[in-house]
Amino acid sequence: MPTLSAGKRLKSAVCTTEIMVIAAPDGDVELSCGGTPMVEGDSANGGAVDPGHSDGTAIGKRYVNADGSLEVLCVKAGDGSLSSGDAALNVKDAKKLPKTD
Repeated sequence: MPTLSAGKRLKSAVCTTEIMVIAAPDGDVELSCGGTPMVEGDSANGGAVDPGHSDGTAIGKRYVNADGSLEVLCVKAGDGSLSSGDAALNVKDAKKLPKTD
């Protein structure tokens, strides 16, 4: 997988998931969905989602890695779950707004 940059769009090769990169670490990043590397452009979907990577993605949710250096936004939901290398990406928690009186 080439170096990721903010604004880059990727899609799953095995389901309908599509994402946009919000933040990425320097260097190469292996980003997968459904257990298969994600692709750029209009590559055809094919194959099946790996049962170990079938938690799905939700539109409008941000997904991050453990240290927060990689953040992506799901722009089209699908059956596969996102991962970077061997580590699953988790839904980013919403920031709490300050209380107003």
